[in-house]
Amino acid sequence: MLFSLAIIFLVGSLLGKLFEFFGLPRLIGMLLTGVVLGPYVGNVIADPLLYISADLRQIALIIILTRAGLSLNLSDLRKVGRPALLMCFVPATLEIIGTLLLAPQLLGFSLLEAAILGTVIAAVSPAVVVPKMLGLMQKGYGTRKSIPQMVLAGASVDDVYVIVLFTAFTSLAGGGDLRPTAILTVPIAIGMGILGGALCGFLLTTLFSRMHMRDTTKVGVLLSAAFLLVSVEEALEGIIGFSGLLAVMALGVVIQHQKTKVAERLSHKFSKMWVGAEVLLFVLVGATVNIQYATRAGIAPVVLIMG
Repeated sequence: MLFSLAIIFLVGSLLGKLFEFFGLPRLIGMLLTGVVLGPYVGNVIADPLLYISADLRQIALIIILTRAGLSLNLSDLRKVGRPALLMCFVPATLEIIGTLLLAPQLLGFSLLEAAILGTVIAAVSPAVVVPKMLGLMQKGYGTRKSIPQMVLAGASVDDVYVIVLFTAFTSLAGGGDLRPTAILTVPIAIGMGILGGALCGFLLTTLFSRMHMRDTTKVGVLLSAAFLLVSVEEALEGIIGFSGLLAVMALGVVIQHQKTKVAERLSHKFSKMWVGAEVLLFVLVGATVNIQYATRAGIAPVVLIMG
């Protein structure tokens, strides 16, 4: 496993820098590293690492979402209320409708299969969007109208929306019923996630105020709290909607609002952690790609995505 990790970080970082040198996104180089080193091509990555790949990817995602929350100003979020709300649902809905229209023609899918595919295509990856928006915020691009903040908020809720639809459609495909009340899971999951994260944020700010800690210790406490919030989502699955990833962002937003200076220092430390986590995340994502299957699919899926 240690050899695999060494190769992942060395090759992933090198290819990422190479793609960046040519003006392309670094993540393409990292994804390509995963494809080449993964089980479907080079088979270099050790099996034990692939078995825990999903957990490692989730840890990396939690790191970048925590950093996003620590960088989001509550007053900026208030300014983009309605547009941010529309960003949560409108783009994903239009992409699902587009897939419903195109997938039966291009891939021969049924409408239900096209709807399931539409929810997959419509899902926004926070791991891709969040770092880019944080970069824009640091450079000052679009901040006068809070555009990066709007996209950050929209991308986070978008995932909750499409996951609920995906679950409903796959249940229907498996012979279950599509209940109209299933759509209520969306606002419940959003509300419960924000509430849970905010409560946790208030508890942590109280703890940081009353107990002296090094910033490194605070990072450990904050990361542990984020892990627990995501675990709550798993524990409540099938009982009540709860978005763990939204809770993680809400946790950071509350700390930023209550203790701005502390949040700035912690955000800086999380940005350093993201340097390694980003490589691990995208290389392991690339390792899940079955390149033979992708080539057999032909040009039709590409046309569908472009459409």
